[in-house]
Amino acid sequence: MALATTLATCLSSKNSHFDIIRHPYALGSMATAQAAHVPGDRLVKTVLLEDEAGYVVAVMPSTRLLDLAELCERTGRRLTMASEDEVREVFKDCVLGAIPPVGMAYGMRTYIDDSLLGQPEVYFEAGDHEELIHMTTEAFLELMSGAERGQFTRRMM
Repeated sequence: MALATTLATCLSSKNSHFDIIRHPYALGSMATAQAAHVPGDRLVKTVLLEDEAGYVVAVMPSTRLLDLAELCERTGRRLTMASEDEVREVFKDCVLGAIPPVGMAYGMRTYIDDSLLGQPEVYFEAGDHEELIHMTTEAFLELMSGAERGQFTRRMM
């Protein structure tokens, strides 16, 4: 599978500099980090959330857990995890579990956890379970310029 169409359009429109990293098929962020031989702190995890106002995306390192109560407090919203069917519906050009962090390209408000910003480079899903996008954190922040930043995760035990 090629890059998700929406992601490819977003990368092109922002003139992003990136590499595509192929890896053996892997499900789950930690398995993907191992298969691609990348540090888990640099692999971006994307979570789709919803409330009565619509969908939002939370973006964080794969080694961290979403603190949903903190994100709800920061946003003033009553967010819950979206169902797998909703993820499929929203990210039609992606395989389930391989969604890219560019929620704004899909028309959604996007939140980036500050813990991701200390990394020199990041990797994120390209829309399938066999390719990652690799870019500097600086390029990632340019790509994600419409996203809001904050602290809403905690380290896994």
